[in-house]
Amino acid sequence: MKEGKLIIISAPSGSGKSTIIGRIMQDESLRLAFSVSATTRPRRGEEVHGVDYYYKTVDEFQQMIENDELVEYQEVYEGRYYGTPKSEVERITALGMNVVLDLDVLGGVNVKQMYGDRAISIFIQPPSIEVLRQRLIDRGTDSMEDINARLAKAEFEISIGPQFDHTVVNDDLETAVNEVHELIAEFVGD
Repeated sequence: MKEGKLIIISAPSGSGKSTIIGRIMQDESLRLAFSVSATTRPRRGEEVHGVDYYYKTVDEFQQMIENDELVEYQEVYEGRYYGTPKSEVERITALGMNVVLDLDVLGGVNVKQMYGDRAISIFIQPPSIEVLRQRLIDRGTDSMEDINARLAKAEFEISIGPQFDHTVVNDDLETAVNEVHELIAEFVGD
């Protein structure tokens, strides 16, 4: 059985990344499986442990770091860690499936460097910071303080975007979904 590949998708918060990933995951011909990340952030709404994230305490997460159990990790905000368990990537690719990694921008760059040609990295970019601000406000899940922190981080993340294999600007959701789908289909079809 042919070992699966890695699809790295990164974007500033509010860029539509989760929506795009959700739509792409519906195409069974791409043999995609989502990698569940570990995080120390609290659950939002109806999120489920082991489905949306593996929710960890800061101590548990730091133990995973010490044990070299993560492909990548970042402390995205103080005390807010996100990381990809090695066991998830190995489990999925061993089944011949292609693993989708929804990563922080720096994590995406690092994992691409680690896996080289076995991975494709796609950066989803908002049309502008102003559009991103409105999307985050409309989402209604964050305080203005959190939104302002996310926007400051987004400006930095956009500056890292050129290090990705491909950049897709999400100014029209259908167009962005189609562009990402085409990139992935070409990559996994090799």
